[in-house]
Amino acid sequence: MTMTQVRAGATRAPAPPARRRRRRPDLLPWAFLAPALILFALFKFVPMARAISMSLYEVRPYLGDRWVGADNFVTIGGDDAFTRAVWQTVLLAVGQTAGSLLIGLVLALLLEGQAKSLWFVRTAVFLPTVAAMAVVAEVWRILYYPAPDGAINTILGWLGMGPSQFLNSPGSALWSVMGVGIWRGAPYDMMIFLAGLAGVDRTLYEAVEVDGANRWRRLWHVTFPQLRPVFAILFTLAAIRGLRVFTEIYLLTNGGPDGSTEVLMTLIYKLGLERNELGVAAAGSVILLLATIVLTIAVQSARARRAR
Repeated sequence: MTMTQVRAGATRAPAPPARRRRRRPDLLPWAFLAPALILFALFKFVPMARAISMSLYEVRPYLGDRWVGADNFVTIGGDDAFTRAVWQTVLLAVGQTAGSLLIGLVLALLLEGQAKSLWFVRTAVFLPTVAAMAVVAEVWRILYYPAPDGAINTILGWLGMGPSQFLNSPGSALWSVMGVGIWRGAPYDMMIFLAGLAGVDRTLYEAVEVDGANRWRRLWHVTFPQLRPVFAILFTLAAIRGLRVFTEIYLLTNGGPDGSTEVLMTLIYKLGLERNELGVAAAGSVILLLATIVLTIAVQSARARRAR
């Protein structure tokens, strides 16, 4: 009995080190993520919390902030410029999202394959996404030159259409900026679609071909259903990108002419840094944050329902 107890004790003794060894790998990923999480918190969550706090105060530098509660939200909600900027933001987001998704899908279908030459074409098509927005804006400003001998107006002249003012006209400025956003966002969507197309089961294509399905039916009944998760992800990303558009507006029109391209981000920028109404600007940014959260939750909920 004594030898049995000793042997049992000998087998139980190493148990605590084993438990410690199991705990260490759990902490290792967090150790690698810690620097990124710290930076993310400092430059994302702390400013976000500060903006939410500022939205409830009348920010007065050197004089001390004064509590106003929801007055900033009432002020910006009752501003006609804010209402106009909201509708123009929604219109721009819908147009850019639909255009970039459609063109990105078409490009992905055209450039899908394993041929070596396609890698060069894909790289060339993807260049607008990685190009600096300042360079893109300057190039499109040249293309949109409103004179009859401008680059795009020359092509319109060949088609028998009159010259357009593009960025200089209130009726065409927002559509012109939308075109730049679609041109820059479609290649990004194309790459995501290409990744999704690579995961489509090829045996399904063979099965529908045996059943005599043409190319359109193959796309409708096989490709598109397999790409539903990709559509959900891209729709969310493109919609958020459209709601938070700023750089192209700021560089191309700065909200003009006559406020025809003013969006939420440019209005918030002007309220905070040009008019020094930091509390009202923070309230606008909180509204934009809530709209982004609601959009993301709605898309994910719709995706979860379809998955069931």
